[in-house]
Amino acid sequence: MIDSYVSQHRQRFLDELFTLLRLPSISADPAYKDSVLATADAVADFLTKAGAQNVEVCSTPGYPVVYGEYLVDPSRPTVLVYGHYDVQPADPLNLWTTPAFEPEIRTTPIHPNGAIFARGACDDKGQFFMHIKAFEAMVAQGNVPCNMKFMIEGEEEVGSNNLEWFVKRNHDRLACDVILISDTGIIAPGVPSISVGLRGLSYVEVEVTGPNRDLHSGIYGGAVANPINILTEMIASLHDTDNQITIPGFYDKVQMLSDAQRSDLNKAPFSLEEYKAALDLSDVHGETGYTTIERTGIRPTLDVNGIWGGYTGEGAKTVIASKAYAKISMRLVPDQDPDEITELFTKHFTSIAPASV
Repeated sequence: MIDSYVSQHRQRFLDELFTLLRLPSISADPAYKDSVLATADAVADFLTKAGAQNVEVCSTPGYPVVYGEYLVDPSRPTVLVYGHYDVQPADPLNLWTTPAFEPEIRTTPIHPNGAIFARGACDDKGQFFMHIKAFEAMVAQGNVPCNMKFMIEGEEEVGSNNLEWFVKRNHDRLACDVILISDTGIIAPGVPSISVGLRGLSYVEVEVTGPNRDLHSGIYGGAVANPINILTEMIASLHDTDNQITIPGFYDKVQMLSDAQRSDLNKAPFSLEEYKAALDLSDVHGETGYTTIERTGIRPTLDVNGIWGGYTGEGAKTVIASKAYAKISMRLVPDQDPDEITELFTKHFTSIAPASV
């Protein structure tokens, strides 16, 4: 029944999704605040038109959470759909085949039937929009089998800083039997997957400071520390030759899977060759002793997400920068506490900094 409704309204669904995707709801950049807020309003409008009741754009100390519900019978189960309407920055813009916020349907070797290319198409506007439209179809056909609630936030890409704040203040309103989240990956193209958990996150930004101003490398080079050089050395030391993280205490609370559990995990229909081909890689990289599927699911990681300093414009400017910066994220597994890991990182990174910076 849903299939027929989707077929009948396919073009409208695409038009509405494209409208949503054209909104640059970049939560990490304050310059896009108005667009993020406009996106929250658009989501509320879609929920209302789909048939949701008590739709509200709920204020938080940050960006709002959009809530809606459709209660059919207190005796029936309640499903809460979670999603997020914010997206990551689209930089570097020159690497996009088409503009990041101008959706386009294209075919590729792994998408022979076509796929929508735009920032947010699969993280996470496309997914929660799918749930809203499935809900719309059920309402239109008078076939909603359970109580439905929607909670769509606007800060997932910056750590969901106010989600806990919102949940604690709306505990009763959010009560449910199951939470449905479509913001994960799949084992392989064409292989449907149900993810029951994801790694957590600890995120830090570091700054290394050297001289009190940028210096001419022809005059000062070799006599003072270069913060960019020092920062890259410090970052490189965070992994050993087996690609294990060198921060003391980092692995202390990591849950180790049994041999049987690891064996079951590796029975998943995952093709390493297809994985490499999809990413145009000749080989993979990671912690020694673990398969790719283990590295991406049951092991914690540390990655540099951005690094900068000095002159990065066109042409040459031979300076020794006074400062260097990096953004670093750590993906965590059960029993690792993000606050504790952040503290361990800070203590270790400070301890390995030379006296020259």
